[in-house]
Amino acid sequence: MQSKRLVSLGDSFTEGVGDEDPAAPNGVRGWADRVAEQLATREPDFRYANLAIRGKLMGQVLAEQLEPALAMAPDLVTLYAGGNDLMRPKVDIDALMAGYEAAVEKIRATGARLVLFTGVDGVEDVLFRRIRGRVAIYNEFVRAIAARHGALLVDMWAMRQLRDRRLWAPDRLHLNPLGHAEIAIAVLAALGVDHPLTASELGPRDVLSPSQRRAQNLRWAQEHALPWVRRRLRGESSGDTLTPKRPTLEPVGSAPLPR
Repeated sequence: MQSKRLVSLGDSFTEGVGDEDPAAPNGVRGWADRVAEQLATREPDFRYANLAIRGKLMGQVLAEQLEPALAMAPDLVTLYAGGNDLMRPKVDIDALMAGYEAAVEKIRATGARLVLFTGVDGVEDVLFRRIRGRVAIYNEFVRAIAARHGALLVDMWAMRQLRDRRLWAPDRLHLNPLGHAEIAIAVLAALGVDHPLTASELGPRDVLSPSQRRAQNLRWAQEHALPWVRRRLRGESSGDTLTPKRPTLEPVGSAPLPR
């Protein structure tokens, strides 16, 4: 099934944070842009909007992005939200997912195809390992909701390659260009769309000594973890001053070479 109008909703994951591109809106590219580029090569009248903004909680995503998205009458929607909620000290996952399912039902009632995402398995990362149980519960909700409402699912928990930190940006919270390319491939596969994108071939990982690992963790804490904590304490978000990178349905233009 060809899609002519794609609208992507969410937070930094969908905005494209970690995949820096000074020429792109908000300075980032990301998996959603890659997917749109490939879809545009198959449909001359294709249009794409991306309303995602970094730092948004699920309630904010749904309150601020859902109605504007539906007003565009998309025939394809992607939705990922909740990751920022899961990292908060306390979260009511049952209440969180009740709102999520209501949004899913509303999107599907329009007849639009919908792509949902599970969270990544962070078993090999000291930060994500602490919330692994929360993510697993969230994922079970997502899988059940996708099945009930006929949504397509990208199961990032099952994508074992995402455990490789070489697919992640230095902040350890966001995917880098290689990681975003992996998600684009998975989304296109869920849509049944052929494409020229190729998976990363990274080879064996480097083995760090304990002292190298400590130094790396200390540098990460100073450069990324502490600023994140300070923003939380001040009630600030990295996306507070940003607007959506593609607020309206617009042509994508010619697709760049895959990478």
